[in-house]
Amino acid sequence: MRFTQDDRLLFIGDSVTDTGRDREDPSSLGGGYVRLIAEALRSSTPPGRTPVTVLNKGLDGNRLRDLEARWTADAVGAAPSALTVLIGINDTWRHYDSGLPSPVPEFEAAYGRVLVRAREACAPCLFVMTPFLLPATPGQREWFDDLLPRTDAVLRAAEAHGATVVRTDLAMRHAAEEHGAAALAPDGVHPSPLGHRVIADAWLAAAGAERTERPVHTRHHGEPSGPTPRDERGAGGGAARGQPVNNWVALRTSSYSP
Repeated sequence: MRFTQDDRLLFIGDSVTDTGRDREDPSSLGGGYVRLIAEALRSSTPPGRTPVTVLNKGLDGNRLRDLEARWTADAVGAAPSALTVLIGINDTWRHYDSGLPSPVPEFEAAYGRVLVRAREACAPCLFVMTPFLLPATPGQREWFDDLLPRTDAVLRAAEAHGATVVRTDLAMRHAAEEHGAAALAPDGVHPSPLGHRVIADAWLAAAGAERTERPVHTRHHGEPSGPTPRDERGAGGGAARGQPVNNWVALRTSSYSP
């Protein structure tokens, strides 16, 4: 996929996307994967050409219900030609630390609504990034009971609405096998600079764009050598068996086996 100076790429989600952006400055990209993607796209722009416009509308602490509440102003109102969504981990996190409900069927329905509203308003190219977790504490492993069905819901919503899926969860898991989970996300949720580079490279691979200057060296084919969280629970998981995967992060269909 080639982006031109006429394109507007919008990234929206929670703190993983926000990364300290200046809310008063529309051009602020924060210090994470969005900035890395913008830099990679800018570096590949031919001399004399105007680089693509990249916008960051991540907001720290957002659950999907918060994102839906601001969707018209922050997503549709920006009239993006490409729209990327990364949301869901706070729906899981707040379930465990605050008891705030976010039933998966309601979550899936809301996800579908925001994608439909975007399609109807400005017909952007849609990218959906899967939420991820690299447990930093024994208690966080319990979160997979909620997060895995939620990830399945994200994948179903993306497939139903023709979005390209960026398997952020698989990319981070693969990188953690080489570098260790703490090097990617010290608290299990918020990426380190290395983690943000993994996410940026996953998006660039899905978009068919040039990677960041210092790609993270991880396994290039197949599935994780170790069991996925769902494998450990005896229900299968990881990339769909036998399906070709673009660097194991970009799929257009659900890849958690039922």
